[in-house]
Amino acid sequence: MFGFGKSAKHREIGPAELKAMLDQGEALVIDVREPGEFAAEHIAGAVNLPLSSFDPARLPAAVGKTVILQCAGGKRSGMALDRCAEAQAAIDTHLAGGLGAWKSASLPVERG
Repeated sequence: MFGFGKSAKHREIGPAELKAMLDQGEALVIDVREPGEFAAEHIAGAVNLPLSSFDPARLPAAVGKTVILQCAGGKRSGMALDRCAEAQAAIDTHLAGGLGAWKSASLPVERG
């Protein structure tokens, strides 16, 4: 597939939209970065499922919430979305620009 991890079927949301969804309890963030990156900083409440071992079948149940994939800049979350599509998982959304965009919007991260 060409497009560097971005498919026409990928839905992107921005940091402000994700923040609003989190504030309303409407989103579950899955961070596909590696454990060391996640430990250094992550969005509060995010679940770490690294791309290196990413399996859509291991996604936690998110009853009543939209699952949003996220990485550092958007490439790896796009690759994870491709895996979701191949597995016919109903996950199609990621954070445009990843954690970099989140931080550029002056939104908080947790460390450790």
